[in-house]
Amino acid sequence: MNETLSIGERVAWYRRRRGMPQEVLAGLVGRTADWLSKVENGRIELDRLSVIRALADALDIRLGDLLAEPSLLDWPGDAQGGAVSKLREALMDYKQLSPFLAADDAEQPPDLDILRAEVGSAWSAYQDARYSRATRLIPDILSQAQRAVRMYEGDQQQQAKALLAMAYQGAAMVLTKIGEADLAWMSADRGLTAAQESGNIVVTGSLFRSVSHCLLSNGRLTAARDLVMNSASFLEAGLEDGSPTYLSIYGTLFLVGSMAAARIEDRSTVRDFLAEADRAAQRLGHDANHMWTAFGPTNVAIHRISTAMELGDIQIALDQGPRVDSSTLPLERRVRHSLEIARAYSAQNRMDEALALVLDAEELAPEQVRYHFIPRHLVTNWVRQQRGKPSYLLAGVAQRLQIVA
Repeated sequence: MNETLSIGERVAWYRRRRGMPQEVLAGLVGRTADWLSKVENGRIELDRLSVIRALADALDIRLGDLLAEPSLLDWPGDAQGGAVSKLREALMDYKQLSPFLAADDAEQPPDLDILRAEVGSAWSAYQDARYSRATRLIPDILSQAQRAVRMYEGDQQQQAKALLAMAYQGAAMVLTKIGEADLAWMSADRGLTAAQESGNIVVTGSLFRSVSHCLLSNGRLTAARDLVMNSASFLEAGLEDGSPTYLSIYGTLFLVGSMAAARIEDRSTVRDFLAEADRAAQRLGHDANHMWTAFGPTNVAIHRISTAMELGDIQIALDQGPRVDSSTLPLERRVRHSLEIARAYSAQNRMDEALALVLDAEELAPEQVRYHFIPRHLVTNWVRQQRGKPSYLLAGVAQRLQIVA
């Protein structure tokens, strides 16, 4: 199948491949055959991941099979080709994983201060929604960090392990964004191992967030929620005297968990997680970006909107979402919030307002819009709903997102 099919059409295609009548699939997800018929014919718009996830599970396919996640085949702007293949090679280079197999020809180990700056550059590229740049930077950073771990001893080796963990986490975050779920999981898993070996509890907490996020992205929602609970219990011991960075790591965990809970429609846990995140944000006292968390009161407010949309509380999202000033946050967070409001507008048939937000987001962060579920889903549905020829603006963004023929 190509990327021109709507989610409903994909549901119909996989259902027929399974030899499954509409009545059976509808029953498996607790719906009626009439509802499913309208979904497949485009008369009901699927915009809640919890419902799409249930359909994917019932059809025994990946969530991404219904979302039509694009593979990383091209990059806009100044990108160079082969970025993901090089990162894949770096992750699968067995020689780098064992001190017995790797050969370090250089006389001097990597400078840790320079390595720390390079890790920061990769994370900054991610937060600026420059995923192609981050993907190109990370392979060399991983190689240098692995070499540092092998060549240093004592405290410097522990620092190197912490930097290696953060490099792996950066890889996991960007790979999740571009739909490389298996590579993202590999990166997060290795990052958590390096973090625990570093003895740095803040870095370990940060990697708990990354693993939880990978579980969330892979549709393992209950596991993601439960990992957040367990990770938070592990971090609670140091919370009373926690630094701003510690508070940020702790609070961000609950934001990830709130999204997982929302997608399994666990409203009480959503409330509890957001309340705990808000307490950490109030202790922090302002928006900040410690350990690249973008954590603070504003990010908590943004997640209230996102979880409301996942739970189907569209009016809450519309009442509160436009009032949130996200200008203090990194670009990736600002654009993500705009896309959520666009989804809410679209749900109330306010397409012009929603399209304007998508176009603004595309101008700011074209790579993020190209690879995110929300704009691709919205634009596909808008094109399908047009009775005549789509407007110039709508046709343009559809062509750039490569979702219509």
